[in-house]
Amino acid sequence: MKQLSQPITQVFLLIIIFLLIGCAHDSTGKNKTEKENVTTEKTTKKAIEIHSNATTLNLRIAPPKNFQRTTVSENSFAKYLRTIKLKPAESKVNFYDGRIKNPEGIYLAVIDLEIGKKDLHQCADAIMRLRAEYLWKNKKYDKIHFNFTNGFRVDYSKWMEGKRIEVKGNSTKWNNRKSFSNSYEDFWKYLETIFMYAGTASLEKELKPVAIKDMKIGDVFIQGGHPGHAVIVMDMAVNETTNKKVFLLAQSYMPAQETQLLINPTDNQKSPWYSLNDNNKIITPEWTFSKNDLKRFEE
Repeated sequence: MKQLSQPITQVFLLIIIFLLIGCAHDSTGKNKTEKENVTTEKTTKKAIEIHSNATTLNLRIAPPKNFQRTTVSENSFAKYLRTIKLKPAESKVNFYDGRIKNPEGIYLAVIDLEIGKKDLHQCADAIMRLRAEYLWKNKKYDKIHFNFTNGFRVDYSKWMEGKRIEVKGNSTKWNNRKSFSNSYEDFWKYLETIFMYAGTASLEKELKPVAIKDMKIGDVFIQGGHPGHAVIVMDMAVNETTNKKVFLLAQSYMPAQETQLLINPTDNQKSPWYSLNDNNKIITPEWTFSKNDLKRFEE
């Protein structure tokens, strides 16, 4: 074998050293990142257990350590929300037109309910829809009613009879157009009519104020406006020693999109649970509410 000249040998050795240093640097950087990710994941899991394979809200998201879920009645609105079906764990929120909403910093899970193909299912709409779905499934048809922004009350019981809405400017009235029907398809058409002519401004007026200390599942944080925003309390838990309460929130938003379970952007260790505390703000990923914004559906 021929001997390499000294200059070539030196260059060859320098190249080998450079490659070794480079690999060591990449490997160290990668391992550090992976280690940090594992640590973060373990910390998060230790704080709040998320059972990814579970299909309902109550089974997927455990309460914080030393907290127990509040007691709710069978067939109640609270029970319906707490046990609502979720899409698979890695699912992302779909907009009405099929685009995807990035979950980063906003939501943890997606509620498994279709929203249609129109830009209608926004924040207040999603809340009215959850209330109406619960009442419809429990055959409480006479309790399904919402007001348009102009104050016109739209009862589902009249819609079932075949009556339909006629809107001309600010004038609204019922007309007899259809025969009796209570199919889900007609129920959904009723909801789309509500979505079209109602919103946060009208829903805020319908709901009754609630003191923050009396919060229950199904209550709503709402600021009426054009636009305003609203989120709904999906679940609650309490520490029986300290009596401190925590809660989960869900929303839709603009443009129309699937309902999503929100993370808590101010407390990564407790997220997605929120706390009742002494400050006067409920800070969600896309809106900030006051404790005075809490309201409730009339029973």
